[in-house]
Amino acid sequence: MATLAAPRGPAIDWGRLLTRHALLVIGAVAIFMPTIASLGVGPWSTEAGVHGPLVLATGIWLIFRRGDEIRRLARPGALGPATAAILVAIVGYAFGRAFDFISIEVASMLLAFGAVAYSFVGGAVLRLMWFPIVYLMFMIPIPGSMLDTATQPLKALVSEGVTDVLGAVGYPVARVGVTIYVAQYQLLVEDACAGLNSLISLTAIGLFYVYVMRNSNWRYSVLLLALVVPIAILANCVRVAALVLLTYYFGDAVAQGFLHKFAGMVTFTSALLLIFLIDALLTPVRSWLEGPPPRTGLEGPPPRTGLESRR
Repeated sequence: MATLAAPRGPAIDWGRLLTRHALLVIGAVAIFMPTIASLGVGPWSTEAGVHGPLVLATGIWLIFRRGDEIRRLARPGALGPATAAILVAIVGYAFGRAFDFISIEVASMLLAFGAVAYSFVGGAVLRLMWFPIVYLMFMIPIPGSMLDTATQPLKALVSEGVTDVLGAVGYPVARVGVTIYVAQYQLLVEDACAGLNSLISLTAIGLFYVYVMRNSNWRYSVLLLALVVPIAILANCVRVAALVLLTYYFGDAVAQGFLHKFAGMVTFTSALLLIFLIDALLTPVRSWLEGPPPRTGLEGPPPRTGLESRR
C-alpha cells in the first residue's frame, strides 16, 4: 500500500534570507554576542549556571529539528504586537545592560528574538515551539536575592539530614542552623551544596530528556519530573556528607580544594544517571499510563473462541 508523505514547505534559501535582512542580522548579533560573553564570564562560569551553554545548544537544536513543520506553518505575524514586544525588549535590554542586571538583559534578549520570530513565522509556529521557548528560559540567571531565599530551607534540610545520619553512626557532628561542626572543624552549607543549583540544572536536562524521549504521555512526564526534586536533594546530602567525612579524616584544606568541585561534578552526574535509571525501572508504569496501542485496522479480526468455532 502506498503512503502519502506529508507536504513539505519550500526549502529556505539562507543566503538570500540573510542578505535581504542584513540589518536585522546585524542587530541580532549586536544583542546576542555581548550578552553571551557576559554570561560566559559571569553566571555560566559558576556552578549555578553550568547548565546554560547546554540549554542554549540543545534549545537551538530542538527548533531546527522541526524545520519542516515550521516552514509548513509559517505565516507572517501581525506587525503591531511584534513592534510592541520589540520596543519593550529594547528598553529592558538597555536597562539590564546599563545597570548590570544580567537576568533582565537575557530575558529581554529572548523576548526580542521571540518577537522577531513571531513577525516572520506567526503565532502558529510559536505555539508549536512552546517547549523550546520555555526550555530556553532556563538560560535566564536567577538573581542572587532569590537564590538566597529559595536555598535557605534546602540548606537547613540538607544539613539536618547529614548531621542526623553521621551522628547516628558515631561521628562527632553537631549542627547550628546551616553550620555543621565535625571534630574541631566548622563547615557552612553554602548555596552550591544546598541542592538548588543542581536542582535547576537537573530540571532543565530532565525537561529536555522527557520531551525528546517521553513526550508521548504528559502524565508520565510529570511523574518523572517530580522525582527530580528528591533526587537532587538526596544527591546533595551525599555530597555534603562526603565533604564532612573528607574534612574529618584529611582536614579542611583537602575538602575545600579540588575535591570540593570534583564532588560537585560527581554528584550531578550521579543524579543525572539516577534519573535515567529510574526512567528505565518505571517502564511498566509508563506502559500502563500510555495504555494499549490504538488499533489501526490492519491487525486482522480478533481471534475466534472455541464457542464461536462450534457455532
